[in-house]
Amino acid sequence: MESFVESKGGAIPKVATTLSLRDQLGTIGVRTGFTRNNYRVTPGLYCTGEPTKNSPVLVTANYKLSFDCLRKELNQIPAWILVVDTRGINVWCASGKGTFSAEEVAYQVQRAGLEKIVDHRKLILPQLCANGVALHRLKELCGFRGQFGPIKASALVDFIEIGTANETMRAITFSFSERAVLIPLEICMLWKQLAVACVIFFLISGISSEIYSLSLSLQRTVPLMLATLLAIFSGAVLTPLLLPWIPFRQFWLKGSLLGLITGLFYLIFTQQGLSGVEKPGALLWMISCSSYLAMNFTGSTVFTSLSGVKEEMNKGLLLQTIAAALALILWIAAPFLH
Repeated sequence: MESFVESKGGAIPKVATTLSLRDQLGTIGVRTGFTRNNYRVTPGLYCTGEPTKNSPVLVTANYKLSFDCLRKELNQIPAWILVVDTRGINVWCASGKGTFSAEEVAYQVQRAGLEKIVDHRKLILPQLCANGVALHRLKELCGFRGQFGPIKASALVDFIEIGTANETMRAITFSFSERAVLIPLEICMLWKQLAVACVIFFLISGISSEIYSLSLSLQRTVPLMLATLLAIFSGAVLTPLLLPWIPFRQFWLKGSLLGLITGLFYLIFTQQGLSGVEKPGALLWMISCSSYLAMNFTGSTVFTSLSGVKEEMNKGLLLQTIAAALALILWIAAPFLH
């Protein structure tokens, strides 16, 4: 916040349109998952520049990453920013969960006394809230007419200039950079599961005809952990980056294919550490892990619907569970078959 702008509705906080170092660090924290669940701004009315009674009113969520993405594009636009209470959830997800709704937008309009601050009666809403906000209901509740803006905040300058969104502004993309930005979060959120897996690997790897061997456990845990790390790389890194070029439509199949390829390379180039049925066991485990992690990206794309995601998960989880169970059996059985 830079200062306050006086209005008939009171003093309105004026926010900067340039992100500070603290904002940048906060974004890194969100992208890596460390501050993801508590990164929000206080709902209410804000502004950029020196807005007038005729300046546009832009609506967004109180998830700070959404708020920052909007305000940094407004260095050329004096505007009012109406932040609705989405419980710190982004626009798209909040709309689906019902927290970004006509009722919530109308409540914030009335709470801010917006009718005293602007002469017009128009709100520019993010297009990705369209599944949660009924425009006719919004008009009934607060007297303001809603208009859906462009998909990306970077197109707001052109949108406000021409007054409507063209096909380019309405199109949702899932480019290489947009896929890559999801990877750090997927990787960093796995550390707890990886720690638990390491303990489990250590426990099951020592089971042998001697009942339990500590030296055998140490010897076998390392290659299995390496296989797991490669499976994570395959499912959470390679799959999203290579998404358009991997055969199959469903993500669990894409992840399974890359897990198979990565696993075969691992077995071919690993001369020590794995032997006998440990090799197919490790391969099945890598396929299962890679497939499961790849499936996480279904909710980040426009390629699948809710029913499509459910159908994919029903198929994918079944085969992933079977592959993981077979891998476990082979891994435990390996010392007894030497």
